[in-house]
Amino acid sequence: MLVCLLLGSVRQFSAQAGSGNGPQNPPGTARFADMAARATAAREASRLPEAITLYKDAVNLDPKWEEGWWFLGSLLYDTDQYAAARETLARVVDLDPKAYPAWGLLGLCEFETGDYGASLGHIQRALEAGSGTQGQMEGVLRYHEAVLLTRAGRFEDALQKYAWFAHRGIQNPEMIASLGLAALRTPSTPAAIPASERELYNSAGRAAYLSLSGDFQNARTALEELVARFPAAHYVHYFYGSFFTATDPATALDEFRRELKLTPSSGAANAMIAWILLQRGDAGGALPYAETAAKYEPNSSMASYVLGRSLAEKGNLQAGIVQLEHAEQSDPSNLDTHVTLATAYSRAGRIEDARRERLRSLELWNQDDAAARQ
Repeated sequence: MLVCLLLGSVRQFSAQAGSGNGPQNPPGTARFADMAARATAAREASRLPEAITLYKDAVNLDPKWEEGWWFLGSLLYDTDQYAAARETLARVVDLDPKAYPAWGLLGLCEFETGDYGASLGHIQRALEAGSGTQGQMEGVLRYHEAVLLTRAGRFEDALQKYAWFAHRGIQNPEMIASLGLAALRTPSTPAAIPASERELYNSAGRAAYLSLSGDFQNARTALEELVARFPAAHYVHYFYGSFFTATDPATALDEFRRELKLTPSSGAANAMIAWILLQRGDAGGALPYAETAAKYEPNSSMASYVLGRSLAEKGNLQAGIVQLEHAEQSDPSNLDTHVTLATAYSRAGRIEDARRERLRSLELWNQDDAAARQ
């Protein structure tokens, strides 16, 4: 299994998550009570094969014994029997849909068996319950969530998840390589990185970690070293340009154009060029880049946003609104999209829609302002 990043083993977590040393609602037979007690004793003595056998016998006697299914599933996970653990933990969440630790461990089993879509959904379900329900497993779940988002091509979302670790000063070599995959927009997992490319992703991951940590001076140095060492690697120039987007858009624009020479089909680089040109008031110049971005990444909220804004500012309001609405659906918390939609609706005479978007923009602005003050 992947390395547990933070605070101990899954076995320790499993012991904490259990509600006691025996069945809460034993079926009243001496045989079941004896079996459950023996299973508990074997587990506490770390006699794992014996404990697994006894828990299997006990849950066969009482299929509604949730705690027994939980400990059986966690022991199977601990002994790398992921397929069997997955089936067992599915029984736990069937019995109790609010068993959030079981959802999390189920997601980890699915990760190990290659069912990545189900894994992401179940890990996120566990995390949505809040950190208080996860204890020392929170970091393990958050890490796997970020890896799965990267593998699914949701690179910006993944980088936001890695920020949780950077803000806490948490890192290890595997996580740095994983972060490098997200920074260089590579839909893969750290285990699949070829040995010949390991240093590329390690270098990108270190630069991304420094940036997420707020250490921008050292991040810039690390990025300059990355570009110097790997000038022909895909998305290195995109990554470098992204660092300068807010502070030095001219440098960012040059780097995004360099990226397009290496990766002409990069929807992300085309979208960022369009965005910078829109910020300069050049909707005409932005439009072909925005169209290319949407062509290569039709599900990207950023591509839809720059295309919608370019069209609207060029006078094609209806087509622009369609794209902006698509961007809003893809990323409903993006303030810029709501502000731009409000303007487009107003110009199109859709007064109520414009009013709704302005109110939503104000809500988001207040939320961002409150978060910044914390």
